[in-house]
Amino acid sequence: MLARDLAETYPYVSVDADAMDAARLLAGHKLPALLVVDADQRPYAIVPGSQLVKQLVPDYLMEEPLLAAVIDDRHLGEVAEKISGLTVAEWLPKRTYTPPVVGPDAGLLQMAALMARTRSPLVAVIERDGDRITLLGAITAASLMMHLVGEA
Repeated sequence: MLARDLAETYPYVSVDADAMDAARLLAGHKLPALLVVDADQRPYAIVPGSQLVKQLVPDYLMEEPLLAAVIDDRHLGEVAEKISGLTVAEWLPKRTYTPPVVGPDAGLLQMAALMARTRSPLVAVIERDGDRITLLGAITAASLMMHLVGEA
């Protein structure tokens, strides 16, 4: 089975989109990762949800984990404040990598190896036509796993 056969429509956001809207998209669709595209609609980043959650946690809780055990929900307002007014590009972790992408003819094991190497729960499927890149869709780890080992 090839990537073109497995690629599904996957919600994405632009680097210029509002970070709060992107967070709501991730949560509302229960997405494993945020797919971010640039101004030309090309994959810019694929960021696992856990890394975006990390971006929401106040720095002092990251530096002092024991404090997180005693703090209560009265401080939840700080979470939303942390990304309020930011673009997606400003919200993303500082260290972003080239998003894992495959062409339409990639096979199952090629996609699996890419996911494993990049530790990404998502691979974007793109098609190149000269300098033009078209996003065809994405393949989640769950979908790929279903095709590798079958359904339960």
